Amino acid sequence: MNTPKYRLLITVLALTVLSACRIGKDYHRPALELPETLGQASADTGSVANFSWKTFFTDPQLQALIARGLERNHDLLTALKRTDIAWQQLKQARALMLPTANLNVSAQYTRPSDNSLAGLSTQAFLGRDYLENYQAGVNLSWEADIWGRIGRMKEAARAEYVQTDEGAKAVRTLLVSNIAQGYLNLLMLDEQLEIARQNLSLSDSFLLATRQLMAAGMTNDLAVQQAQSRQQTTAMLLSQVEEAIVIQENALRQLTGDLPGPVARGRLDQFSIPHQLTTGLPVALVSRRPDVRSRELALVSANARIGAAKAAMYPALNITAGTGLESFKSSNWFDIPGSVFGLAAGAVAQPLLQRRTLKTRLETAKLERDQREIEFKQSVLQATTEVANALTRIEKLQERETLAAARAGSMQTAVSQSQLLFRSGMADYLDVITVHSNALQSQLDLSAIRREELGAVVELYRALGGGWK
Repeated sequence: MNTPKYRLLITVLALTVLSACRIGKDYHRPALELPETLGQASADTGSVANFSWKTFFTDPQLQALIARGLERNHDLLTALKRTDIAWQQLKQARALMLPTANLNVSAQYTRPSDNSLAGLSTQAFLGRDYLENYQAGVNLSWEADIWGRIGRMKEAARAEYVQTDEGAKAVRTLLVSNIAQGYLNLLMLDEQLEIARQNLSLSDSFLLATRQLMAAGMTNDLAVQQAQSRQQTTAMLLSQVEEAIVIQENALRQLTGDLPGPVARGRLDQFSIPHQLTTGLPVALVSRRPDVRSRELALVSANARIGAAKAAMYPALNITAGTGLESFKSSNWFDIPGSVFGLAAGAVAQPLLQRRTLKTRLETAKLERDQREIEFKQSVLQATTEVANALTRIEKLQERETLAAARAGSMQTAVSQSQLLFRSGMADYLDVITVHSNALQSQLDLSAIRREELGAVVELYRALGGGWK
């Protein structure tokens, strides 16, 4: 039983058993506080977030902008490069289980002192006063992962790679949302520009009518000045909206990686999105939102690093082996098998005094895991809050849109009536100007509320984790 054959078998079996001794706890998702439902449709396991952005946004111009942004946006390209870097690190972590191999070729010439022991021995045995040594060999070194340290490092690297991938998805989601919100801003500004032009035309007509009435002696110069002031105010609004349009166009083109310039677009009253805004179950947010998944994967990585830090405090088994050719004469260097040499060794190293380095690493890893758990729970809370806020905004904006539409309709009727009354002398210019101002503001408010409602739906889509597919 003491033959080398049985000793080798016993060693292999012992290593196999020890390799199953993984230090540290496997990851388990911590308990999360989640509401039972979110919105009236939350009991449904489906969600609008499962729609791809091409399905959710049907406007062809917006689809073209999003597609170009996903191809050229610099923030997204940077995130994808981070994913590529993490992939290279994961491939290296996978190779940690493999042995390292080195090829060495050396030629050595040594002339010891004639009066030294080496010199006297060389002259006595070799008949010359110098030594030659020629060697070519391959050395292998391998660390047996008996405590799971290398396995935990691979686990951490795998989690970090997937985390960067989820991070890139989060950038996609935010980019899709930002482009859609910017596009809606542009459509709203176009509508407000049209409203401003219509009101400017009304202001011009009112100014002309006021001058005609003054010429007929039915009003005074003050009325003309007030009408002109109103016309100039509307013209200033027109200039402000035109400026905002150019700035918004440039912002959208920046998101798509393009130089400043015009943006092709439709109309706000023709923009449509899905009406069935199902949110799915709240627990699905944890697995659907890329930023939440990224936080959880950071926790997975931190948990694995605790196991690696613990395993580093246990004995490490290193096995080395080598073979090659060695000779004291160059002429005999490749004399096989006479020049063939071989070596095999195993070493067990137990850390003793490391200036508290290993313990500090372990305690730091535990604290970092606790920190990542807090951040993960915070991301879940933030995601839940964002969905709840978006649902509330949609509901309340729908109510305000109904009221604003009624108000705008009433004010349009009041504008027509005030002009008729002014021409007949039954209303003064201040009444007309006040009605015009209120009508303009009501139209602008209605346009802004419609844009906010659509924007709230886009925000709900993002908050649920949609947009990265």
